[in-house]
Amino acid sequence: MPHRPLARALAALVTVLTAVAGAVLVPGTAQAATINYVALGDSYSSGVGAGPYDWSGCLRSQKSYAPLWAAANSVTSFAFPACGGAVTGDVINSQVDALSTSTTLVTITIGGNDAGFVDVMITCRFGSTSSCTNAVNNAKSFATTTLPGRLDATYAAIRTRAPNARLIVLGYPRLFETTYCGLFAMSTYKRTLLNEAADVLAAVIADRATAAGATFADTRPYFAGHGVCASDPWIWDVTRVIEAYHPDADGYRHGYLPALNAVTS
Repeated sequence: MPHRPLARALAALVTVLTAVAGAVLVPGTAQAATINYVALGDSYSSGVGAGPYDWSGCLRSQKSYAPLWAAANSVTSFAFPACGGAVTGDVINSQVDALSTSTTLVTITIGGNDAGFVDVMITCRFGSTSSCTNAVNNAKSFATTTLPGRLDATYAAIRTRAPNARLIVLGYPRLFETTYCGLFAMSTYKRTLLNEAADVLAAVIADRATAAGATFADTRPYFAGHGVCASDPWIWDVTRVIEAYHPDADGYRHGYLPALNAVTS
C-alpha cells in the first residue's frame, strides 16, 4: 500500500513519455514546419506573360510560379516583391527589404536584364543577322565577365538579410524551337544563337548559385518542345509586345512550377 502513490506516478510518467515518443516517431503527428516565403526577381518571377496583373506597375500575376507554389504548400507567410524589368541592383537596393531573419525560403530569377535581354531580342527579331550575332556575342561576354560579380553581390545581400533561409535560384528557359516556323519568323540561325546564349547564361547562374550555397533549378528541360515555334508553345512570340518572349500561364504552371517542385519536394 505505501508504494501505490509511487507506482501511480511512475505509470503516469511512462504514459507521458510514450505519448511524446509517439508524436515524434509516428509520421504525420509532428507539427508542420513554418514556411515564410519571399519571391524575388525580375519578370520571369513576377509572372509577365501570365496575366492578369496587379496595380503595382511590376506586372505581378497570381499565375506566376511563386504564388502557385505558395498556395499549394500552405505557407505561413508569402511576400512577392519580384518586379518586371528588375536587374540585380533592384534586388539589392529594394527587394531584399522584404527579407528578415524569420524568412525560411527565397526564390529568385535575375540576371537576364543585366545582360541586355530586351535589347538583344529586339535586335535579333528586327535587325540583320550580323547585328544579331554581335548583340548575342556582347551579351555572352557580359554574362561571363561582369554578371558573375553582380550575382555574387545579389546572393550575398539575400544571405545577409535572410541568414536562415534556403535560397533557390531558378534559371531561364531556351526561348525557341529551331524547326521551320513560317515565312516571317526569325531565322533558324538567329534562334539557335539565342538558345546558345540562354545556355551560357544558365551555366553562369548555376555556377554562382552553387558558389553561394544556393540551389539552382534548371527550367530548360521543362520547356523543351514548348518554345516559340512549337506546336504547343508556352512562350509568347513578338506579337504580344510587352509579354513577348516570356512564359504564358502554362509556362509558369507546367514549366517553372515543376522545376521548383523538383528541388523542394
